Amino acid sequence: MPAALENSKPFLAHPFDDDKLREECGVFGVTGVADAANFIALGLHALQHRGQEAAGIVTHNQGTGFHSARRFGYVRDNFTSAKLMETLPGDLGIGHVRYSTAGSKGRTEIRDVQPFFGEFSMGGAAIAHNGNLTNADALRRELIDRGSIFQSGSDSECIIHLMARSLQRDIPERMKDALRRVEGAFSVVAMTRTKLIGVRDPLGVRPLVLGRIGDGWVLSSETCALDIIGAEFVREIEPGEMVVIAPNGGVKSHRPFEARQSRFCIFEHVYFSRPDSILGGQSVYETRRQIGVELARENPVDADLVCPVPDSGTPAAIGFSQESGIPYALGIIRNQYMGRTFIEPSEQIRNMGVRLKLNVNRALIAGKRVILVDDSVVRGTTSRKIKEMILDAGAKEVHFRIASPPTAWPCFYGVDTPQREKLLAATMSEDEMREHLAVDSLKFISLDGLYRAVGEAKGRDPKAPRYCDACFSGEYPVEPSDMLERGFKLKTAAE
Repeated sequence: MPAALENSKPFLAHPFDDDKLREECGVFGVTGVADAANFIALGLHALQHRGQEAAGIVTHNQGTGFHSARRFGYVRDNFTSAKLMETLPGDLGIGHVRYSTAGSKGRTEIRDVQPFFGEFSMGGAAIAHNGNLTNADALRRELIDRGSIFQSGSDSECIIHLMARSLQRDIPERMKDALRRVEGAFSVVAMTRTKLIGVRDPLGVRPLVLGRIGDGWVLSSETCALDIIGAEFVREIEPGEMVVIAPNGGVKSHRPFEARQSRFCIFEHVYFSRPDSILGGQSVYETRRQIGVELARENPVDADLVCPVPDSGTPAAIGFSQESGIPYALGIIRNQYMGRTFIEPSEQIRNMGVRLKLNVNRALIAGKRVILVDDSVVRGTTSRKIKEMILDAGAKEVHFRIASPPTAWPCFYGVDTPQREKLLAATMSEDEMREHLAVDSLKFISLDGLYRAVGEAKGRDPKAPRYCDACFSGEYPVEPSDMLERGFKLKTAAE
């Protein structure tokens, strides 16, 4: 497989970036368009929020075969080079942006960057995966015992090896075999020499949508990436569905898994997805605004200003302001040019922390009782720094309102989550968290309130919840077998 792989040093994240939950990755694929790689690069740019560590593209050209490029850093810094894009010819291709949750976490090698490629007797195939396999450790041991040689530390590579061992006669059937063996969450975009393939796991934990562009087709993690290339949104790939798209053959739908009640990740609505995307027929922006409305109804407070913690808290802050009647204001300004850097920050720069990224609008804040609306509290380190900045600017009171329930449990389905003991809500009550953050009040939206905001009028049905909310409830829809083997303890009846 021709592939020019440039192994540059990965970007260094600033130390305050680790106080947010991060989606593992985004996937994108297109077929039936000239210069597919250019469309893929644009799609990955729109999905950059889902993974900012590295990106990769694989294309296929009928004359020259498969081509690949994988790079560390932002899409804009790599896949806008005409010289690089010329190495990715063809009208069919897939791409991937990633953070590291599984694999060589924090020390990513270029070999961990997707898409992954495999050469089979009936031709090559590439695969890009969003999610996390909860039985990857067990599968890897089994495959290695049977002679498989792994090239990466990623759980996603298990799928390629399982496909290689399948006895089925075509690649889509081999993929079905492989995916029936894996557990956890997966939205997969794959390609053969002629076909584009999309699959969601039976619970539909991670998103995947289908679009149309001219005579071609698009698969994407989110609808916002369809918009950037001028593609028309057709529909969501359904939980447990596989679509196989062939040249001039349309979209063929398959159901390789036993039907189950879907459990889409509710945190996609809260934080992961872009606000201009559509999830389950709902505007992400409108859902987040409605979260703010519910938050104001559940946890009112007398104050002068409602201020978002940029940028993810903005729609909820608008909803909170509209429901409460308290004026909305940009009390914190984000430095839009703040990114990652090759330069190791000095200790003095490290101590500036959040101030490199956010700055308080002092003239607005001084003497005011301020409600800060944020999407979540994870470790609490960033919340404390923001509170200190607001008080330093002369605020009279600081009240936190959080647009998600307390994050008390780690996610094992494709989200970079700290160990449970490092989650503030796992070791403290709401009152203890308020004291720890030293704010005048701290309130979270309830789980029922969150469900109402996403359209469940009666709140959460504890017997059959519609969404995966394990990070809040501790109720895992797929048993995290690898983590249990490592000693992780599931929620007890007492909790």
